[in-house]
Amino acid sequence: MFTLVHLNTPPPESLKSQVLQMVVDYLSDISPVSLTPSNPLYQLYQYVIGYEMHLYLQAMNTDLDSRAQLVLALDDLDPSQVLGFALYLPAQDDPEACTLAYMAVQASQRRHGIARAMVQHMVTRHPHAELACVASQVATFEAMGFRVLAAQGPQVLMNTRDHSSDGLFAMQDLGPIFQSKEVQQIHTYLLKQHGKKAMSDAEKQRDRLLDQMTQRALALVHERRASGSVH
Repeated sequence: MFTLVHLNTPPPESLKSQVLQMVVDYLSDISPVSLTPSNPLYQLYQYVIGYEMHLYLQAMNTDLDSRAQLVLALDDLDPSQVLGFALYLPAQDDPEACTLAYMAVQASQRRHGIARAMVQHMVTRHPHAELACVASQVATFEAMGFRVLAAQGPQVLMNTRDHSSDGLFAMQDLGPIFQSKEVQQIHTYLLKQHGKKAMSDAEKQRDRLLDQMTQRALALVHERRASGSVH
């Protein structure tokens, strides 16, 4: 069993490190760029998503109403163990609205209702909730009360209502992270490790994957429109 804890300030270091580890471990599940470990760019995207999560958790130190909120599922028998987390952003000017940024559950703890409980906790606080997920995850979120709105690149945009909120969300800008010295150093390291051709092939593989995911997202939205579940 598990207990949900809601935080609007950064979690203690021991819990924070577990959340960051989950983000890195489950990159393929939660990133819009669902690379697999076999792709040489995988380590680069692990760093980027880990750093992005670090920035969200760091921003919880501020007094802004739009700062990230964190829901943790802790093990009842050992509350020092994080079984799952959901990080969401409330809208700056719409108290009912929020957007789910990232959510993950330990692989050994899935199918025990943890994700559903964390989402329900979020929606109870902010009933106008939005998220973006890959096409294969749509049915899971539909079962939680979300409906398909539109395709959004390689992901499908979903909402608890039939429209998005006009509220503003304090999303992290990934541009500066990708342009940072650290990312350039990782890229240089990977280039030396794998060689120029392998890295070029890895980029092509990533681009093909994103194209396929985008097509799947469009096809799913089209399918839902045909069935009348998208307005």
